[in-house]
Amino acid sequence: MTQDVEMKEQAAPPSNSLSSTAPSIFHHLKEIASLIETGAYAREVRRISRAVRLTMALRKKLKASSLSAFLNYVLVPGSEVHSRLSSFLPKEDEQDMEVDTATSGAQAPIKNPLPELEIYCYLLVLIFLIDQKKYNEAKACSSASIARLKAVNRRTVDVLASRLYFYYSLCYELTGDLAEIRGNLLALHRIATLRHDELGQETLLNLLLRNYLHYNLYDQAEKLRSKAPRFEAHSNQQFSRYLFYLGKIRTIQLEYTDAKESLLQAARKAPQAALGFRVQCNKWAIIVRLLLGEIPERTVFMQKGMEKALRPYFELTNAVRIGDLELFRKVAEKFSSTFSSDGTNNLIVRLRHNVIRTGLRNISISYSRISLVDVAKKLRLDSPNPVADAESIVSKAIRDGAIDATLDHANGWMVSKETGDIYSTNEPQIAFNSRIAFCLNMHNEAVRALRFPPNSHKEKESAEKRRERQQQEQELAKHIAEEDDDDF
Repeated sequence: MTQDVEMKEQAAPPSNSLSSTAPSIFHHLKEIASLIETGAYAREVRRISRAVRLTMALRKKLKASSLSAFLNYVLVPGSEVHSRLSSFLPKEDEQDMEVDTATSGAQAPIKNPLPELEIYCYLLVLIFLIDQKKYNEAKACSSASIARLKAVNRRTVDVLASRLYFYYSLCYELTGDLAEIRGNLLALHRIATLRHDELGQETLLNLLLRNYLHYNLYDQAEKLRSKAPRFEAHSNQQFSRYLFYLGKIRTIQLEYTDAKESLLQAARKAPQAALGFRVQCNKWAIIVRLLLGEIPERTVFMQKGMEKALRPYFELTNAVRIGDLELFRKVAEKFSSTFSSDGTNNLIVRLRHNVIRTGLRNISISYSRISLVDVAKKLRLDSPNPVADAESIVSKAIRDGAIDATLDHANGWMVSKETGDIYSTNEPQIAFNSRIAFCLNMHNEAVRALRFPPNSHKEKESAEKRRERQQQEQELAKHIAEEDDDDF
């Protein structure tokens, strides 16, 4: 009997721990709901944004029991929205349900929920379904939430709506049905434009660009981007994504200079927590710099958390730097699966010409005169007629200004000219000019990103006017006093 008593005493703590953890999540959700309600009544969007940030912090702790208790608290039980959202949640154990009913019974549910709270419930359930990898239920829930959003036109809903747009596209992307919602995304972008929902326009434009680029429709993506309305960015994350997609489009269109600037700016603006996004930005930026003839610094490949992901691109950069065509071919074959998954395989093919040009530049620096047969051997050209190919490659490099040499067709030689002093040319000036322009642009962006307290300029102006008024009153009082003295 004593052993049974001890076992019962030991079995009691787990139920207490369950009752102590589940109400805490529900309590946090109620605080978020009150924050959304306050923001909706006061029309303060920053409160809604804070509620979304708090929800993302609770994301990993969400359970079906806590969500069902929250739905009972916020929504009217038995209503259409409540029954629809409750159908997506799995049924929990009886013990969990007892905890939730006991917790939710202490608080009376809200009679008439605000549209913001209703949309927030959709967002909570959708995030939970995606985390549980129930993608078919998530698709149905996201479609229902988008249908409800179309009937709501309130600026306090815009922050929640932008999140719903993102997860709506994510559900269809995870199931491989991204092309099905392209027309719906275009319609939502048109609605957001008519409603002057700039945050929604940013989010939907990025989702449409991602949709087009997923299927390699770069021309359509560029047409949409060029004709979409432009305004000041409201979300740093959305602006970073836009710069990344713009860099990809510019790269495919052979505009490497603009692509490099967009990709590097996207990597700088991305949050530190978004490691995967910054890795993708660096991968594309490395390829673009190689296509421009630049060699990225070793520190680019040694960034914290990126060493393993950027290893294939480090070996590729090494092959391009040396100008070894055989090594380049081996690296491309070794990491072909990685390049294909990153979508950079076509760009790797373009790099072959850069490898040949780099090797030819090294040869021209090393030899004052060399035969075309030796040039073909050093470049390791595997064509049927390597000497003729070497001659055409050398002549094209001379014409483009890649090397400073002459071609002796009669003897089959490449004669290199003596290298002059680079400081006697305009190249140092061009390099300094580009660095100064970069620093000035960064300074201008930092100034534009400064934030001030609301209505601070009005308070300053009112204080100055108050001092001016007091000074004028004192002068007027002195003038009146002087006139009174003159009268006497």
